[in-house]
Amino acid sequence: MTDDLKTDKTASFGFEDVSPEEKVSRVKGVFASVASRYDVMNDLMSAGVHRLWKHDTIAKLNPQSGEKLLDVAGGTGDLAKAFIDRADKAGRRRHRDTQASAIVCDINEAMLNAGRARRDMAAYQHRLDWVCGDAQALPFEARSFDALTIAFGIRNVADRAAALSEFRRVLKPGGRLAVLEFSHMTAPSLQKMYDAYSFSVIPKLGEVVASDRESYQYLVESIRRFPKQGAFRKELDTAGFSAVSVTNFSGGIAALHYGWAA
Repeated sequence: MTDDLKTDKTASFGFEDVSPEEKVSRVKGVFASVASRYDVMNDLMSAGVHRLWKHDTIAKLNPQSGEKLLDVAGGTGDLAKAFIDRADKAGRRRHRDTQASAIVCDINEAMLNAGRARRDMAAYQHRLDWVCGDAQALPFEARSFDALTIAFGIRNVADRAAALSEFRRVLKPGGRLAVLEFSHMTAPSLQKMYDAYSFSVIPKLGEVVASDRESYQYLVESIRRFPKQGAFRKELDTAGFSAVSVTNFSGGIAALHYGWAA
């Protein structure tokens, strides 16, 4: 099962089909529950490899001094921080002193609070803003950002088409979109092994580390319901992004979809 939107009136919540409104509410509940242990669980679930995937995502974006990033479903701010750091390095190489900036936009206030509380974010307080907002109705003006990222968040959106339309709206012409998401293994035999690991280990980790088995059961199921790489690429094409490319990480455990706003 990989078709997230069954009809125009239902959306998937794991293996359940629910109304879009119910999905939004229940996803908020999931991330409110796991926010305080979110970074620890990501490290455990991926053996830390998610940090390499995020590194490669930022490298693909190639941030430059003076640019502005919107990190949607940005959680605790990993990508926003990395974007600013890499833009600063580019600025020093080119002897430019205009500073890059970023906004982390997340529908869940608990996730934003977890990000704000990180000690390593103190140095970015004047260059990084935290905004509570919905990916399907972003609270920003059109053509406001040079780049937009969303990591492990697009599968939690009730209406992907609406969100992708919003992404295109707020990006400047020529702006870059990077969607990093858990995906599907490129080899069927590996998919079976990965499924066995996901369904047997990850919910148990959630129970032990975060005292929340059900939320991590949902996260595993939501990955299986997300479209395969080629199908999601077509969604980006339909939304009006150009030159869309797909990069598989770790055999397809995650994939980076990258495109340009016209």
